Amino acid sequence: MELQIGIDEFSRALYRAQGIVEKKSTMPILASVLLEATTAESGQGRLRVSAFDLEIGVTGTHPAEVLKAGSVALKHKELYDIVRALPEKTTVLRREANNRVRITSGMAEFNIVGQPAEDYPPFPRAEKVSLVPVDPAQLLEMIEKTQFAISADETRHNLNGVYFEVTQGNVRMVATDGHRLSLIERPAPGNFNLKKGVIVPRKGLLELKRLLDEDHEGPCELGFTETSGVFQRGDLQMVMRLIDGIFPDSLQIGFNARYLMDVLTAVDAPQMDVELCDELSPGVLKPTGQAAGVASRYTAVIMPMRI
Repeated sequence: MELQIGIDEFSRALYRAQGIVEKKSTMPILASVLLEATTAESGQGRLRVSAFDLEIGVTGTHPAEVLKAGSVALKHKELYDIVRALPEKTTVLRREANNRVRITSGMAEFNIVGQPAEDYPPFPRAEKVSLVPVDPAQLLEMIEKTQFAISADETRHNLNGVYFEVTQGNVRMVATDGHRLSLIERPAPGNFNLKKGVIVPRKGLLELKRLLDEDHEGPCELGFTETSGVFQRGDLQMVMRLIDGIFPDSLQIGFNARYLMDVLTAVDAPQMDVELCDELSPGVLKPTGQAAGVASRYTAVIMPMRI
């Protein structure tokens, strides 16, 4: 393998992989990125850079002058640190014996010991996914308005992501940690062919946000199967494994507004806790953080109305 590539282009590819490569894994090769150089009949070569942690993967192709096709896996952190320090606008990568790669740029020269590309886990395929064009700015907004409510409790894995569903012509994203809930709806851009909602994991969502932050305007596509989510923009593709679990049902309950106002008027407290069970059970209101002493306890119960 031997190629020349622009440093800015190469840095962009390695930046995309930064949050995916596993630094503390029982499989050391997951801390590496896979580099695959190919040539075309037109003479324009491409370098594919892939990162995959067995749950989330990002891959993209980049223009390069490829003198010799080939592939190798290199430690991401070591490679990224070198590329960011290179003095010129381009760099040459040359694979030598025993997967050793020489990196040169101007007077600078570095040598990295890599691993065989065959040892890198295969990137998941997504041929059967029905991709739908989406507005990147709208998708970014939906992520930003729900990500903070994702649960960090690993024992409740079904809450460790954002619930994505299509309902009544709208796309809905919901996140909750059991104490707060954030829900946002926007018009559905197309048919995702989802029989039911899916749970997008926190890490996948944050990596998707990283990609959307690169370009708020460029056209992109999103699609789902029962087990995977796929994002695609040009030659860039991201695949993530969805959370296998049941997200708790988004609750709808109605109360007589006058009854609520009566309680709020009677209580001298800056905030109230509202406890709900289901749409047919009464709501319980208590001053936030009230003392446990019997004399200071206050509870109001209001029966719901049918919506």
